[in-house]
Amino acid sequence: MANGTKQDPWVLKTAPGTSEYTMYRDDSSNPPALVCQVGSTTLRYHLRALEDLHFWLTGKEGWVPLGAADENKPAAGGTVEAWGRDPENPVGGWYGLRKGYRGRFGMYLPPLLETLGLAELTHDKRNNSVRAIIVDAPVKRQE
Repeated sequence: MANGTKQDPWVLKTAPGTSEYTMYRDDSSNPPALVCQVGSTTLRYHLRALEDLHFWLTGKEGWVPLGAADENKPAAGGTVEAWGRDPENPVGGWYGLRKGYRGRFGMYLPPLLETLGLAELTHDKRNNSVRAIIVDAPVKRQE
């Protein structure tokens, strides 16, 4: 498996398996970020989103819809996308860091959680969902 650096990024596919993209950690940015490269478009998310999303999913019963949506479109309630922009989440709103490109959290973060062994995804053509895999190692609690 890749180590998630700029030189050795994770190569991922969206839940339906229709699009490939890469992600890597950028610990030197302020705040530390996950950099998501989708074709020529670069999206950036808080690095802490990995731990925060996994922790949130562990508190949910069963499957949670992904609900991916662009920043300028509303996210369906109860979805990963809605949580990724909710003022009540640990960062107080958007996990996306690049204005105009803060959406699609529900599309790009869950496949990384699956690759890291922290979640399980459905892989249907549409309307995919995610659920947490409980790991033995302690997971950082939300602040």
